[in-house]
Formats: sequence, structure tokens, C-alpha cells
Amino acid sequence: MAERADVVVIGGGVVGVSAAHALAERGIRAQLLERGEICSGCSHGNAGWVFPSHALPIPGPGVLRQALGWLLDPDGPLYIRPRASLSLARWLWSFLGACNRAAERRAFALRRELSLASLVRYRELAELPGLEFDFEQRGILLVCRSRAELAEAEREIGILREFGGEARRLDANELRERVPACAEDLAGGVHFSADAHLTPQRFVHGLASEAQRLGVRLRTGTEVLRLERSGARLRLATTRGEIEAEQVVVATGAWSPELAGQLGLRVPVEGAKGYSVTRERPTDFPEQPLLLAEAKVAITPMGRTLRFGGTLELAGRDLGVSWRRLRAILRAVSEYLPGLPETPTLEIWRGLRPLTPDDLPIIGRSRRQPGVVLATGHGMNGLAQGPITGQLVAQLVAGEPTSLDLGPFSPDRF
Repeated sequence: MAERADVVVIGGGVVGVSAAHALAERGIRAQLLERGEICSGCSHGNAGWVFPSHALPIPGPGVLRQALGWLLDPDGPLYIRPRASLSLARWLWSFLGACNRAAERRAFALRRELSLASLVRYRELAELPGLEFDFEQRGILLVCRSRAELAEAEREIGILREFGGEARRLDANELRERVPACAEDLAGGVHFSADAHLTPQRFVHGLASEAQRLGVRLRTGTEVLRLERSGARLRLATTRGEIEAEQVVVATGAWSPELAGQLGLRVPVEGAKGYSVTRERPTDFPEQPLLLAEAKVAITPMGRTLRFGGTLELAGRDLGVSWRRLRAILRAVSEYLPGLPETPTLEIWRGLRPLTPDDLPIIGRSRRQPGVVLATGHGMNGLAQGPITGQLVAQLVAGEPTSLDLGPFSPDRF
């Protein structure tokens, strides 16, 4: 016979763990199922940023022209692997529809709202005894090599100020004062002072332990093979037996379309593969995350380590490693920061970020399956939006009014 459960959360990344923890805070004892280990997906190797200031979405005016140039450059930060896929064609058509100024501004406001709410939540969680995750709110430094990129940064500053944010323009000398390893020929940069960073794997593992302490049952090595309706309940066939649940939260990232599709739900999420390289941190590297503007490479100090991350490949579910693209990340680091010493490599990582065509997450119930809450499609913003997504999911499950309007994130918007 199938095991019975009130709420099952599928997915052990930052979104799923945040949802399980928020449910436990409300006295709802959920089960969390993860096919691998906690934080074994894209939550593990990302840049660790919470960035309400640098909140422009991927689709926007001029992005298509820029992307065409990148597609001709095998080392470029964006690559779309050609493949015969109806879902990819539909996704790209929707992406094209979001490449305009009005959609960009709307998405900027919504992404900023989510990240600001998560930032508040991170501050609260950082106060919990025993939950240590290297949380620092020192801003993010955008580093530009060209005048053209600096002009684009000025445009972003203008949008940010319209929505109540602030940023400070820096010249090349000011950049080197903050980060002495910077090259001398840089055009300048921008300091987004409100943003924060942390060590993602420490946060997700720590929050999972806290959720377990509050009553969540963590079941790792448990893959959901089938999800279907069984009368008024939902039945999950897993590699560790069957479960019947009143409500199910799908927080499975890039694998959400297949799972939700078993219930007839369309979830337009593409796996956007990214890479990161984690090295020992040089003793004199400041507590200052950097974004290398033209190369789209993030650099984050994480305790005793330094992480370089970048690239975006739409390549289906392929998890192969492109050494050329990894070398492009490291080459960009050496070009922008020639004074940075090369230290031992601790980890090379790649993973699939769940990207929607409008670069906004999917959070909410579908009219077709009210017992299912979708929490996916956060793209490269999973860590920045995870804690507030967990709160919103718990509010939905508990029947509470949500603290943010979920209309713009509805799964029925596509």
C-alpha cells in the first residue's frame, strides 16, 4: 500500500529546501524527496549572489543582435545548440516576444521585488544559531573593459533608480583601489551596494538540517518516477516506494517539464547549462564579488575559496563539459584581473539552470491541477529568489494570503 503524506516537496535545491523549511515553521510536517543528495544540482555550483540591484532579465532590447554575435563566437557567453525540438522552438518564440523595453522593465521590477524579499529573509536566517553560510552584504562590482559596456551600465543604473535603487559609478583607479588585481586598461565600473553574497552549499545544507530539526522528513536518493492523480489525492511512484499526498510541490528545476507534464501541465523551462571553477582564495583577495561585464563571468569570494562562474548554453539535458568554454571563463578572469595569482583548483562544476522565456520564475498553482504547486524556472536567480519562493509556496499550501502578488508568476501565463 502507498504511504500517506500531507505535503510532499520534490527537489532538494535551494527552492525545495526553502519551501520545506517554511512549511515546517508553520507546523506543516512535509516530506522532501531528492533523487540525489541535498544541494547536488544547480544550487551547488552557482555564484552565490542575492542581487536586487543588478536585476535586468536576459531577454531585452538588443539582446537578439548581441546573441547572434555570440553564436558566431564559440567562446561567447551564450550558445544555443541547434536541435529538432518543438518545445525549444516554442520557447524561443516566447523569448523573442520578451525582447522589448516594456517587457524588460516589467521583469526588472518583478525580479527586484523577489530578490529584495529574499534579502530580508536571508538576514533573518543568518541570525539563527548554528546556521552559518558566509552571508555578506557588500554589494556587487560590475567591471567594464569598454566604453560601450559602461554606457549600457549607465542605462541599467537609470532603470534601477526609477525603482528606488542606487548604484555608484567608478573609474578605473577606483576599481583598482577596491580590487588591486584589476587591469589598468579597464574603462570603469559600477558598485551595486545593496546586493549580497554567500556560500550556496553551506546555506542549503544548513537550512535542510534546520528544516529536519523542525520535523521535515528528508529522503535523499529517492527519485520520483511517476506523478499522477489518484482521486482527490496525488500518487507518486518513487524508487523507494509509492506515496499518496494531499499536495505536491514541484521544485525540480530544469527537470520540472517532464514531471509536471505527467499531469498534463505545460512548463516552458529550458536547461541553461552553466559552469563554475572553484579555487583556493588568494589571501589578499577582498570580500567583494565581481561581474566581468562583457564576458558575463561572476567572481565570488566564499570563505577560503574563490569561485568563477559563467556561460549559458541551451543544450537540452546535456551535462557534458565543454573545456573550451571553461577555458574562456578562466581566460576572461586573467584578462580583467591580470594581477590575480593562479591558485589550486578545488572543483570544476556544470549544471542546468531552469530558464523560462521571460526570465521570471513559475510560482503557483495551475487551474488544471490545484493540488500541485509549481516552484521552478528561476534561471540564474535560484539563490536570489529561493527563500521568498519558499515562503510563497508555504503560504499557498497553508491557505494563507501570499505576501506578494503571484499573478505575474502564474504557471497559466504561458
